[in-house]
Amino acid sequence: MFKIIFSREFLYSEEKDAKDLQGRSKFGEKKEGRIQYSLVEGLYLAEKKKARIMDGKGKNMSKENFIRRARRIQPNFWVRYCVFRDLRDRGYIVKTALKFGADFRVYDRGVKPGDDHAKWIVYPVHESEVLTWYEFAAKNRVAHSTRKKLLLGVVDEENDVSYWECSWVKP
Repeated sequence: MFKIIFSREFLYSEEKDAKDLQGRSKFGEKKEGRIQYSLVEGLYLAEKKKARIMDGKGKNMSKENFIRRARRIQPNFWVRYCVFRDLRDRGYIVKTALKFGADFRVYDRGVKPGDDHAKWIVYPVHESEVLTWYEFAAKNRVAHSTRKKLLLGVVDEENDVSYWECSWVKP
């Protein structure tokens, strides 16, 4: 189990085990000689007992404290995490997709980033959220313009996730 440090709005590790895991399973991104993690990746690795999350002072953070801090940074953190966890548990590689204007990009099983392109752009939403047609069209346009399929990950009250795949069709 390696240490991940929570620093402001991101997580990082400089340990060899983190670098090995990044090479094998594509968790995190290599930046400046260390591995930087998204908030959802950090919680996932902690829940899977691969890593311990530490605060800036080197003290262990409880899961509850980490989630509280993550929600201050990302108000929809828990919904995003539920979708991330479900996809990783199903064997998909999930990476952030901020440069595409989405939450995540997801690679088909067996495909690693750099070997091929992501198959989906994913937007996590809670089942109680309202999505206008304009917002839906904008999300679909982003997916289409990046040659990916739109996947809505809908999280219910029990934190279960259902997926809705959308794509452009020419009749």
